[in-house]
Amino acid sequence: MPVLEGLWGPDLRMRDSGLSVGVEVGVCPDEAPRSPVWGPLRMPPVTCGGLSLALELPALIRQLRAAWRARRGGPLDPERSPTNTWVAEEEVEEMKDDDLENRSAHLEADGRLSAGHAGVLLVERRGSYPLIDLRILKTSAQQGEVESGTRRKVKRLLSFQRYCHASRLLRGLVPHTPGSLHLLDDDYLGQAAHMLSKVGTWNFDIFLFDRLTNGNSLVTLMCHLFNVYGLIHHFELDMVKLHRFLGMVQEDYHSQNPYHNAVHAADVTQAMYCYLKEPKLAEQLSPLDIFLGLMAAAAHDVDHPGVNQPFLIKTRHHLASLYQNTSVLESHHWRSTVGMLRESGLLSHLPLDMSQDMEQQLGSLILATDISRQNEFLSTFREHLDNQDLDLQLASHRHFILQIALKCADVCNPCRVWELSRQWSERVCEEFYRQGDLERKFDLEISPLCNQQADSVPVIQIGFISYIVEPLFEEWHRFTESSLLSQTMMGHLHRNKARWSRLRYARTHSETHTHSHAEEPELEPEEEEDEEEEEEGGGEGGGGEGDDIP
Repeated sequence: MPVLEGLWGPDLRMRDSGLSVGVEVGVCPDEAPRSPVWGPLRMPPVTCGGLSLALELPALIRQLRAAWRARRGGPLDPERSPTNTWVAEEEVEEMKDDDLENRSAHLEADGRLSAGHAGVLLVERRGSYPLIDLRILKTSAQQGEVESGTRRKVKRLLSFQRYCHASRLLRGLVPHTPGSLHLLDDDYLGQAAHMLSKVGTWNFDIFLFDRLTNGNSLVTLMCHLFNVYGLIHHFELDMVKLHRFLGMVQEDYHSQNPYHNAVHAADVTQAMYCYLKEPKLAEQLSPLDIFLGLMAAAAHDVDHPGVNQPFLIKTRHHLASLYQNTSVLESHHWRSTVGMLRESGLLSHLPLDMSQDMEQQLGSLILATDISRQNEFLSTFREHLDNQDLDLQLASHRHFILQIALKCADVCNPCRVWELSRQWSERVCEEFYRQGDLERKFDLEISPLCNQQADSVPVIQIGFISYIVEPLFEEWHRFTESSLLSQTMMGHLHRNKARWSRLRYARTHSETHTHSHAEEPELEPEEEEDEEEEEEGGGEGGGGEGDDIP
């Protein structure tokens, strides 16, 4: 099959194909090895066949992007040397700053930014929700005029205040200085802090939490959990490096993906935290186990392009060639995470053999999320449970349970309360349908589950629950010895499956009678009462210690 030229952009994201999928339009530069554009890199552009593992490192990827942006910004002067390529980019940025300087001088006198100003001053946020109406700037008590300045100065101030504000929030401190610059309302900060106090509950609403943190749910959640477990002190982590690493991870998730975005990563991380608290597991885990489990959950889908492995293979994407068509996406997530760890220097203070071992264990956990290896892990897990030979005193057995826990967290959406589960189901199907539209556009065979005309959301979800989720969580239920959390998840799973079945029936029935679409059938009285009790009690098992147990 011929390569689909022009389908993939230079930054590993899909170009605009008229379907609102891509983020950058252009052609990857194909300069000679001694071209001024490629001079600072001391290497020519690499084709699919010659791509090396080094290009997986985000540092080099960012350099490639910067060089390409500098080249697109305008022709280089003849007198400019190759080493001045990066300077050229800074000059272009300065010109943009000068063009925007006057805009910052016209901020509203009451100390607020309009929606247009917020879009100018703030970098693109991560997450799946639009910017909410927040008081971004606060001036003195007299509501004086905002001091005019350049865009760069305001951006620096916002970045610094965002870091300081997040740090105070994680320590439970909300500043009330009249003349300070705030990123969020005190009301929103209070709600986010309250939600963090309930982060161990299974009905935790990650969508609301993402809105309250203005799209920084992953960074905020990870910093909080690291503090809860004392991992910063135990591993003597530098807070600046940790914040930088988590920011890089969050930024490398594609916010335009309906499902595989930073909110999904935060949701999986929260679920992983709940599983780490299981009584059967919590007492046996070491700080290293907890560190690896949370890190793998946060980064397990980083830089996901929004399409699956078969799509990468049949479009001959360079990642498919690099990883020889085996666990392509999972390998890329792992290598990208390792690159960001090294670029941020988060583990640079640890002995080399220890940091390398941690990188390898992270890879083992992330690679376990490959859905094509589901039967492999499930049969091994079932065999251990049948033989009753799991010994959590052994590091290898604890690592295997962490792999199973991460797999459960990755596919736990059908085990959530209906309102959350439904949203995730619609999001993942929307991502499937987008891939199907791309395949149709390029005359490719449409992948299974990606045909919106043939594959409805209820049908996809019933199959997913029956063949993937139920078998895995039934064995997890055995492992946890019917814990309170496990009972709650299995109850939600069975009710959600029954609800999808009724929706499928209603859809089929309406199509038979030529209706445009089926409305959701009403709940049975008993089911309505069950859901009302869950909302009042914080989910099944709520109350007492159940508030901390999902």
